[in-house]
Amino acid sequence: MIEHHVRVHPSAARLPREEQLAWKLATVAAGTQEAAALDPGAAAMAVNRIIDNASVAVASLVRRPAAVARAQAVAHPAVTPGASVFGSPRRVSPEWAAWANGTAVRELDFHDTYLAADYSHPGDNIPPLLAVAQHTGRTGADLLRGIIAAYEVHVALVKGICLHEHRIDHVAHLGAATAAGLGALLRLPAQTVYQAVQQAVHTTTATRQSRKGEISSWKAFAPAFAGKAAIEAVDRAMRGETSPSPIYEGEDGFLARMLDGPASDYTVLLPAPGTAGRAILDTYTKEHSAEYQAQAVIDLARRMRAKTGPTAGIRSVVLHTSHHTHHVIGSGANDPQKYDPTAGRETLDHSVPYIFAVALQDGTWHHERSYAPERARRPDTVELWQSVTTVEDPEWTRRYHDPDPHRRAFGARAVITLEDGSVVEDELAVADAHPAGAAPFDRAGYTAKFRTLTEGVVGAEDADRFLETATRLADLDAADLDGLFPAVDTEAVAAYDATLPKGLF
Repeated sequence: MIEHHVRVHPSAARLPREEQLAWKLATVAAGTQEAAALDPGAAAMAVNRIIDNASVAVASLVRRPAAVARAQAVAHPAVTPGASVFGSPRRVSPEWAAWANGTAVRELDFHDTYLAADYSHPGDNIPPLLAVAQHTGRTGADLLRGIIAAYEVHVALVKGICLHEHRIDHVAHLGAATAAGLGALLRLPAQTVYQAVQQAVHTTTATRQSRKGEISSWKAFAPAFAGKAAIEAVDRAMRGETSPSPIYEGEDGFLARMLDGPASDYTVLLPAPGTAGRAILDTYTKEHSAEYQAQAVIDLARRMRAKTGPTAGIRSVVLHTSHHTHHVIGSGANDPQKYDPTAGRETLDHSVPYIFAVALQDGTWHHERSYAPERARRPDTVELWQSVTTVEDPEWTRRYHDPDPHRRAFGARAVITLEDGSVVEDELAVADAHPAGAAPFDRAGYTAKFRTLTEGVVGAEDADRFLETATRLADLDAADLDGLFPAVDTEAVAAYDATLPKGLF
């Protein structure tokens, strides 16, 4: 890996293009094109993530945000060939396919994650890459190359530049990664990718109010917006247009005005040109439909259930955890909505007090039942939920940021005080499904997740056909990419869509 130091430069310095971070990200895309061969492990993991995305997208088809995005997309039919949309027989313009599919993938908060200096869901890169691959007649090998490059850039940015500290939403890194991935997919020159990356960063920077207080459905749309913007940025750059530059280092640029200010100084580690990308192997998926920092907490609650007895006998629960968990999904966020029984799913999935209470009572977690309004308002659940608080423990914060991914921890220590004064304690560093967990996800795990989430929506033969196609990703020709969209009952989906209010399109 090569260290790149990124800091603010005055306009008068005329920072050379080759010293700018956007250019260096563009060279990663070019380097992925030049790599003699993809890493086999990384290629296999890309297949897993395509399966994972399809699982959660299909499970979201008749959820309102996914349906709204799909309705907007199908109003923009493609000039041939266009791109596919989950749940629709129509092909649409690729940027709108990315919008619809990206929203469907993100809606349940149930696909892959990477946590380091900042947060990310690198699988959000896949919908725009797949849409452009279909529209431009690229092969599975081209798509695979783009996915590997996008993950490489995304992980590097998340490791090196913290956005959350300044309350900037994590999709700012996503836009840059998708633009780079599209460059690798299409074998674009570095100059073109450089301009696209800069426009993507400039147009997809937003605040974290989308994940604060009463969280709205925009949380599902935000990554799709970044993917759509990245496609449009690439199209514009291919036509020879330029973008605000240097977007990261400029005196009125991203670092100076959005992050640490004029004194900004970040280190971003990027692979040498021609190196086979492996960053995707550092990322991990979710077994449970909840914010990633709640994954280990759900497993911990399930494990502790046998030790606590009836939850009516619990006086209080304190979760000792990292700064991020305490301040983002814990009581340290100071969001009363995280304790509100009338809160919506988007808020509840960012409330670790609620999540721990339900997992402790039920001994399981379900992507729909665990968030049902009647479940959230159950009196005994509300009573237990209100007794759960979080505190930051410096040791858990240190473990969260450990540079060794094998020692990094995203869990908590739970201290449960019973009504008789006795205390039950236990801790869990990582979720069971994490690569370092008790039951790491492998291809069988991804396959089982797909079959579970698509049961009753995708027929057995169609499920087999999709899984077989995904497994052959590197060998697919352009027409075969259609097989990465499992066949569903589109008439039933259309019937749901017809119940929604109409918009402009």
